[in-house]
Amino acid sequence: MDIKIIPAPPEKRKAKPTDESKLGFGKIFSDHFFTMPYHADRGWHDPQIEPYRPLQLDPTAMVFHYAQEIFEGLKAYRGKDGAIFLFRPMDNIRRMNVSAEYLCMPKLDEQLFLEAITKLVLLDRDWIPRGSGTAAYIRPTMIATEKALGVHPANEYLFYIVMGPVGAYYPEGFAPTKIYVTDDYCRAAPGGIGAVKAGANYAASLHASEIAKKKGHTQVLWLDPAERKYVEEVGTSNMFFVIGDELVTSPLLGSILPGITRDSVIRLAKSWGVKVTERRISMDEVMEAIASGTMQEAFASGTAAVVSPVGQISFRDRDYLINGGKTGRMTERLYNELLAIQYGQQDDPFGWRVKIAD
Repeated sequence: MDIKIIPAPPEKRKAKPTDESKLGFGKIFSDHFFTMPYHADRGWHDPQIEPYRPLQLDPTAMVFHYAQEIFEGLKAYRGKDGAIFLFRPMDNIRRMNVSAEYLCMPKLDEQLFLEAITKLVLLDRDWIPRGSGTAAYIRPTMIATEKALGVHPANEYLFYIVMGPVGAYYPEGFAPTKIYVTDDYCRAAPGGIGAVKAGANYAASLHASEIAKKKGHTQVLWLDPAERKYVEEVGTSNMFFVIGDELVTSPLLGSILPGITRDSVIRLAKSWGVKVTERRISMDEVMEAIASGTMQEAFASGTAAVVSPVGQISFRDRDYLINGGKTGRMTERLYNELLAIQYGQQDDPFGWRVKIAD
């Protein structure tokens, strides 16, 4: 299918932000977005890039009632020479199709998906910021739009992609965060939808996240749903610990998201000769490692924040400092080298970076 492009008239285009230090995250969106509807009788059809606008949906659109909604998140980066890069876009595309299959939604053609991202980014390339640590965040989304009540997979869907300039995900930027560990609530369980990028996963995290924020913490660290004992993931990121000379992260057992940045961290660290272990790690082990001094550092990884150092963990009304509340050396190195690859500032031996414009 050919993608139709309908440019926004010049007089309808938005004013672009002038102060990149105040971009924040997810607050500003560009002039255009990609849309493509689906009907069970026609399949995907009429892909187009059009002026950004509100969506019009029936009150009984099934997304509102039965939560058939999935999304992805990736970024477009502007290199020093003006080149524009994507980072591992095919991994996002394939992961979205896994999510679609799990939620009984129609899969997308991978090449058309990539073409839609590329054409949208290039059309709105002037929205990609230039400052260090900034990028254009890209949000592909699929929702059920059929007008019906009754629990069953919908027959109609809308796939769309929006983008906009972003700065640091956390207000503190690349600085140690405070993580709240909850054993009162759980987000997902094996056999559920915890391993796919569905909006329902994030809805399930909101209550505990608000409790954490009221206590002065940045994010929630979730434990396994059965024993409330083993570390799983942070609300928006995968979790890593450096214990002794070992980099440890939770295995993919069906209840946490297989993060693309997580995989990048693992592969990059292994290329340095670091011992990386995917295994279950209990909060008892975490507490013992902090007490004994073998806990060297901790961080979370995800597309939005890339790598986020963790300086403090709060568990059962006690606060525990990690690395004196400071960013660790491995955390900083991973952050810097991932950014250097993403922005085209150093070689990419893994083939992750995709240049879409000079």
